[in-house]
Amino acid sequence: MIDTMFGALFGLLSSPYIMGLMLLAVVLGLLVGVTPGIGGKLSIAMAIPFIYGMDMIAGAVFLLTLHAVNGTSGQISSIMFGIPGDGDDAATTLDGYPLAKQGQAARALGASITASGVGGILGAIVFALLIPVLRPLVLSFSPSEFFLIALLGISFIAFLASGPKIIKGLIVGFWGLMLSMVGMDPQTGTARFAGDMLFLWDGVSLVTAVLAMFAVPEMLSLGTKGTAISQVERADDTFSYRQLVSGVLEVPRHWALVIRTSVIGAIIGIIPGLGGSAAAWICYGHAVQSSKTPERFGKGAIEGVIAPETASNAKEGGSLLPTLFFGIPGSSGMAILLGAFIVLGIQPGPMMMTEHLDVVWSLIWALVVGNLMAVAILLVICRWITVLTFVNGRILVPFILVFITLGCFLSDFQWQNLVVLVLFSMIGYAFLRAGWPRSPFVIGLILGGSAESALNQALQIWGMWFFLRPLSLVLIAMILGLLGYAIWRNLRPGARSSMEQ
Repeated sequence: MIDTMFGALFGLLSSPYIMGLMLLAVVLGLLVGVTPGIGGKLSIAMAIPFIYGMDMIAGAVFLLTLHAVNGTSGQISSIMFGIPGDGDDAATTLDGYPLAKQGQAARALGASITASGVGGILGAIVFALLIPVLRPLVLSFSPSEFFLIALLGISFIAFLASGPKIIKGLIVGFWGLMLSMVGMDPQTGTARFAGDMLFLWDGVSLVTAVLAMFAVPEMLSLGTKGTAISQVERADDTFSYRQLVSGVLEVPRHWALVIRTSVIGAIIGIIPGLGGSAAAWICYGHAVQSSKTPERFGKGAIEGVIAPETASNAKEGGSLLPTLFFGIPGSSGMAILLGAFIVLGIQPGPMMMTEHLDVVWSLIWALVVGNLMAVAILLVICRWITVLTFVNGRILVPFILVFITLGCFLSDFQWQNLVVLVLFSMIGYAFLRAGWPRSPFVIGLILGGSAESALNQALQIWGMWFFLRPLSLVLIAMILGLLGYAIWRNLRPGARSSMEQ
């Protein structure tokens, strides 16, 4: 394993092609992250059509780096203008924006950027340390367990995506699961739900579905606002590089908090569905509870910036673990990344522990190197990159919609996919306006094929008795317990009144 680990690092650093792709991914990821309203999921969705034909490792490293560094720049608008780039940055706003109003924006930015980079690196280290522990566990899983894990992943992520309204999440998730059945039956080779439409014989295009459910609705929503993205007038605030360095030094000054929140964030990332928002808020709460002066928080405490930023980036290493080894996305962003990995030929599962361990280590090193590059670039240009927060939505949207349409067509060279794009975009926009979760759809579409394959294999080996295997019973109990708890939350009086409001 040592040879594989350092071989992957050497392969990464010695390839100008891969390093060039990483640098491009870092720049694009930082630009997307700093712009409120354009999340990391959108950047991955739009990049999927352009990874066709790439080498497996090069394409995976590019996409993971693009995804990982989004959170490193998202806090800029949170601190400068009090506008979170996405849900992960909301906790940073509580103390980051008050620091900016006190004239300490550079200090807050220095601390947050450095904390994000360190958190991403420590999260990758936690992932690497868990590989020897998880290897025997993952290799002991059979098709029956993988089928039930797929169902658990869909149920768990749908529940967490929709809060107490689990029914909406389950409907969307199982709709994606149903659409995964479109195409050729893997057992008989006959077309299912496709009729004479040849373009559906390979199934619903994953690229088209992801673009339609995420990218187009977000762009339509942004375009209807008709104002600058930031919603805040531009101000010529003072920016001190001496203050920036002071903020950078706050991270080693609070090293114990950084290590604790990195480990907590990585562990939260391992749990499918919790994501960066939960990691950020849980670690913000931990910072408050562990502080000797909790009354400072919410008024400009630097620990209130460091803790959530460290955690939200550390969870990327943790969420990569279930995504690669169990095929269960650790977050909604990882759900789209999982689809992109499949496009590249990476099949998540136990084989990643044996035949493709070089890919795993390349991705771990990509998290480390990508975060170092992102921190170095941001510390230099963060003063000027904030100008992106003033881009008018009506100027931005047409270019991105053309980009999406071209990417959708070029992915398969099937004009029929454009019709699917329009239809699914209408559904995705309706979901967005109605507040329905969209991540379960992508997860159902991705996990459906692997769940069906695992179910067929389990039935051929054990018949219906596979449900009575010891580990299968544990997973069934977890699924039923999850659904039972969600139903209880829906039926209690407090949940009903909150849903009616």
